[in-house]
Amino acid sequence: MEAALRALADPSRRAMVERLARGPVTAGEFDAMLPIARPGVSRHLRVLREAGLVDVRQDAQRRIYSLRPAPLAELDEWLATYRALWEQRLDALHTEIARGKHQRGSTR
Repeated sequence: MEAALRALADPSRRAMVERLARGPVTAGEFDAMLPIARPGVSRHLRVLREAGLVDVRQDAQRRIYSLRPAPLAELDEWLATYRALWEQRLDALHTEIARGKHQRGSTR
């Protein structure tokens, strides 16, 4: 999980993962998508591979990258605790706002 978090800390790598969520991508497509030179794209792809976030397969002369959902599912599971905490707090805020509106309405 640590490697995935470090990999996703970079905005270019997050953009790559977001694109991969829609389906497999060739290295050349990433080159056209990102405003960085090909060696930079290769470095970002290596980081994503080493973090276990992407798989790569060779198809003739092309390398095709696809997203590995398992590390993202692990992150989602870890974040679920924090998500529940924020949902509880937002629900409490909503209740207080509604209570305040009700009290203002009854004093008019």
